[in-house]
Amino acid sequence: MSEGLSSDLQSGALIYHSHPRPGKLEIRATKPLGNQRDLALAYSPGVAAPCLEIAADPDKAGLYTARQNLVAVVTNGTAVLGLGDIGPLAAKPVMEGKAVLFKKFAGIDVFDIELNERDVDKLVDAIAALEPTFGGINLEDIKAPECFEVERRLREKLSIPVFHDDQHGTAIIVGAAVTNGLKLAGKSIEEAKIVSSGAGAAALACLSLLVSLGARRENIWVTDLDGVVFKGRNTLMDPLKETFAQDTSARTLAEVIPNADVFLGLSAGGVLKPDMVAKMAATPLILALANPHPEILPEEALAVRPDAVLCTGRSDYPNQVNNVLCFPYIFRGALDVGATTINEAMKLAAVEAIAALAQEPPADEVARAAGIAPAFGKTSLIPSPFDPRLMLRIAPAVAKAAAASGVARHPITDFDAYRAKMESTVFRSGFIMKPLMQTAKSNPRRVVYSEGEDERVLRAVQSVVEEGIARPILIGRRAVIEKNLKKFGLAVTLDRDFDLIDPENDPRYKDYVASLVSIAGRRGVNPGLARTLVRTNNTVIGALALARGEADGLLCGLEGRYTERLGFLRDVIGVAPGVSDFAAMSLMITSKGAFFIADTHVRRDPSAAEIAETAVLCAAHARRFGLTPKIAFVSDSDFGSDDSPSAAKMRAAVDILRELAPELEADGEMKADSALSEVKRLRVFPDSRLKGVANILIMPNLPAANIAYQMTKMMADALPVGPILLGAARPAHIITPSVTARGIVNMTAVVVAEAQHHAEEPGRT
Repeated sequence: MSEGLSSDLQSGALIYHSHPRPGKLEIRATKPLGNQRDLALAYSPGVAAPCLEIAADPDKAGLYTARQNLVAVVTNGTAVLGLGDIGPLAAKPVMEGKAVLFKKFAGIDVFDIELNERDVDKLVDAIAALEPTFGGINLEDIKAPECFEVERRLREKLSIPVFHDDQHGTAIIVGAAVTNGLKLAGKSIEEAKIVSSGAGAAALACLSLLVSLGARRENIWVTDLDGVVFKGRNTLMDPLKETFAQDTSARTLAEVIPNADVFLGLSAGGVLKPDMVAKMAATPLILALANPHPEILPEEALAVRPDAVLCTGRSDYPNQVNNVLCFPYIFRGALDVGATTINEAMKLAAVEAIAALAQEPPADEVARAAGIAPAFGKTSLIPSPFDPRLMLRIAPAVAKAAAASGVARHPITDFDAYRAKMESTVFRSGFIMKPLMQTAKSNPRRVVYSEGEDERVLRAVQSVVEEGIARPILIGRRAVIEKNLKKFGLAVTLDRDFDLIDPENDPRYKDYVASLVSIAGRRGVNPGLARTLVRTNNTVIGALALARGEADGLLCGLEGRYTERLGFLRDVIGVAPGVSDFAAMSLMITSKGAFFIADTHVRRDPSAAEIAETAVLCAAHARRFGLTPKIAFVSDSDFGSDDSPSAAKMRAAVDILRELAPELEADGEMKADSALSEVKRLRVFPDSRLKGVANILIMPNLPAANIAYQMTKMMADALPVGPILLGAARPAHIITPSVTARGIVNMTAVVVAEAQHHAEEPGRT
């Protein structure tokens, strides 16, 4: 077994990488190829036209090809992600993963390239020969000191950005953390004493960037496997390390750590001892970045120095130093201006942008959805990797720095338009769920799962516990659940990691029966029926736990009919005050963005008033995802082009919505293509109140909504989230039998975010 991996995580990772098809990447065409003319344009003879244009002016490659949005992630596999020298082929999964991050975070396409070459001269020549294909080169997992030489020589030879992320990505995040950590402590970087444990590629790049930020070399002390780096040392030395050599008799970390303002750890777990931390200066900043075992655990450091500020490389502690905070956005800015390199000015601009973002309050819906800490401080020194504002701050800053430093071939002239374009891509992809996950993690709630014995629920609970997004409560038989946990190799433990409601043996049985009779006795639920339901119907049990305040949210529906489950929720939980009935919407995450479709499961033929009510409920949920609602009332008519009953109903719904919620950006009735294309919509109706692309599509009836949902899921290869039940008095959702474990995790985040909002509403209990 791989070191540090549980059996469940290892088996899950292997399944993830092999199914439904091997690997994490594919290539898709961006142009149609449906007829003879398309073929003539795409290849022979039409392709000759752009070829000749590029031959005459190489800069036009960015206009006619994908080059300006294409990055090579290149490795020789000599220093792979904590695994060491495992070779280029074994490194391929990591490089594919890097490619996915580029695409998900910044919309950048990537070819991963694994080269079986260790000779520096040959490696440089092989990478340099790729220049015509790519707009940038990201070097990855090449061991030191060769990585320094490879990058230096490539930067000299090539006229495209070359960036060794292991060095500079880490350095940029460390630079931002040190900037804010010293600001918090009221110290200047010029006077700060900095001690480093580790002198590899990342550590030396961090120290070099800190010097660019104002740190003095005489205040920097470097230690490695041979102890302090001192003048005259002749073991484990290289030219860059030599620049930080001190004229000193000190030989150990313990000797140089006293009065240090900053500890930078990029070495090995446990090397920084509590007694060393005790000797550091007031309000010390400790960056213990070794993974998975930091140089010192935050709780150990805080035990001896409560005033310390901690950063790690781990996601389970605050202030995670994660390269994904910067590298996608640095490349985004560099590519968008056709930069010839990524220089020091661009890196410093990224540092400043990241540090400044951490100090911003979460002033809008997007920021709140990201789960960002409410205020800049010890536990919010740097932004969350899932803050959607990162691209909006870093890419423009890098693009401006590239232009100001003279390395931008195509400087941006309208940054307002540039930011607006980026805003439209921030939530494009399955990554839309990450901010909601962060929201859930910031304040986990109790979620009851009615089908607790199901394998998908158990696998989902494993992820929910690992992510820390909820306290699960499972309904099921204790013996069966314990058997299934063992059968599926899951690491969660009953009573420790999650709670249980056992229908066969629960001390609350009589109380649940009494509660059900009290709630639903006037709707035909007599004591005999109540006893049967509380023994046999897990949806009823879950609804009762929610109604009694023993849970904050409910997920049910893996078995049985949706309408039947809805009836139980209507009887036990009921609808929220002021809501006429339930409704349901489904989130579809596609390659072109995230779209909500309603009503997909509840109201078969709603009235205009009910449609308007559904739109208001949809808008509230969309905001929890950090989206500004853009509502289209979809019909077979475009702004009065048809007088069908359906069109008239949707027209009336728009008028009602404007009375109910005039602040909402909404319009209709309109056809689906008008909803999804502003160009098409403006041709039909130039004065539409809806701007851009609609993200909430309100359908005239349930059959239309459900058909649209099912077709989008299959034809667009969309990731569905939901259905999301709207209008319930308490957070409860009915998930369908086709849901996956991943879908259950996503819905857990949805129900927790809703429960948080529910608890904040005045008069709620």
